[in-house]
Amino acid sequence: MNEYDLSNSIQEEIKSRLKSGNACYHSVQNLLSSSLLSKNLKIKIYGTIILPVVLYGCETWSIILREEHRLRASENVVLRRIFGPRRVDITGEWRMLHNEDLNALYCSPSTVRVMKSRRMRWVGQVVRTGEGEGYTDFWWGNLRERDNLGDSSTDGSIIIRWIFRK
Repeated sequence: MNEYDLSNSIQEEIKSRLKSGNACYHSVQNLLSSSLLSKNLKIKIYGTIILPVVLYGCETWSIILREEHRLRASENVVLRRIFGPRRVDITGEWRMLHNEDLNALYCSPSTVRVMKSRRMRWVGQVVRTGEGEGYTDFWWGNLRERDNLGDSSTDGSIIIRWIFRK
């Protein structure tokens, strides 16, 4: 499998995750736009129903900037539904929230930040279990074969470079 096929399958996986998250969003859309529920409860609904579906398996994704934008855009759609429009003080008109406003109102880390954090936790687990486990040699071999990164004796720096590559 060449690098193009591998990155294409990751893109397809992300599209599939976003599609599943979108289906979850539409199933709870009425709850998120309800005036009877508090914003904190709506954020908990988002964090327990939609976010786990979108981020399932994200530890192994190596995404490009386009996928980061897609993840942020899907998150902003949900947050706009939760926080609703705002009234402009001067004109009295209603307007949708801008991305900066959403980031200020949503105190939890963004989807992309959570994904990168999970990826780092996963790398730590791989490095810790690498001592004495047979399957990590197979994993190192695949990583080295795919990216031509050299010697596998550099305790974790190869994985770190692989995670933060652009």
